Amino acid sequence: AGDGQGTGLVFGYEEALGICVDPSVVRDKDGISAAVVAADLAASLKADGRSVAEALDDLVRAHGLYATAQLSFRVSDLSLISGGMARLRAAVPATLLGDEVVSAKDLLPLTDAMVLSTSRTRVVVRPSGTEPKLKCYLEIVTPIPDDLTDLSATRARAAEEFTALKLELTAVLGL
Repeated sequence: AGDGQGTGLVFGYEEALGICVDPSVVRDKDGISAAVVAADLAASLKADGRSVAEALDDLVRAHGLYATAQLSFRVSDLSLISGGMARLRAAVPATLLGDEVVSAKDLLPLTDAMVLSTSRTRVVVRPSGTEPKLKCYLEIVTPIPDDLTDLSATRARAAEEFTALKLELTAVLGL
């Protein structure tokens, strides 16, 4: 963090609870501090004649498109959640989106979760801690050619791949 306190935390977020943008000042996920940082960024970009969307596109061109999505299965019978996790553990898919699964980590006994990775896809499957749901967190990374200027086709392809990945996971989990 650069504050000499040795926490090492520079930035953190949780999908449902917020963003921690400056842990040396606010040591928790906080929407107000995140909004201040976002407003400052937008104002700086506008002063330079740029938009937030343009800055994000620059990051995509430099690092690839990191797209995320979620797949949730709400159930009335909680045994469907444990059944889905058991099916996944018993038959880990060899491929996701046609790419070889190069890592399948079972996080038991620490937590009831599985993490599957290919060269460009990451999937975390776990029961919700607060709702009767089995949740899948999906990430697809798409490298961007140096000469690509219009990213709309790449974003559209990522959306199509999420649809296919969700169908694959639904079949594997049996839900």
